[in-house]
Amino acid sequence: MKAILPIALLLALAGCSHKAPAPQAAATPQRTATPWDDMKKDEQRAKDVQKLVDDQAKQQQKALEQAEQ
Repeated sequence: MKAILPIALLLALAGCSHKAPAPQAAATPQRTATPWDDMKKDEQRAKDVQKLVDDQAKQQQKALEQAEQ
């Protein structure tokens, strides 16, 4: 009687072990650096600075218009 329980457990484990593995998400390929990456970063930084300067110029223009009224 004591031998039946371990055998039953082994059979249950063996029956569960043949399941197909869960599909894994497709691995995204790692991006390799290019010589132009630094130039693109510099270009984006320049665009950000220009936008900041333009926003400050608009604020100054609004302040001047408010002062004139």
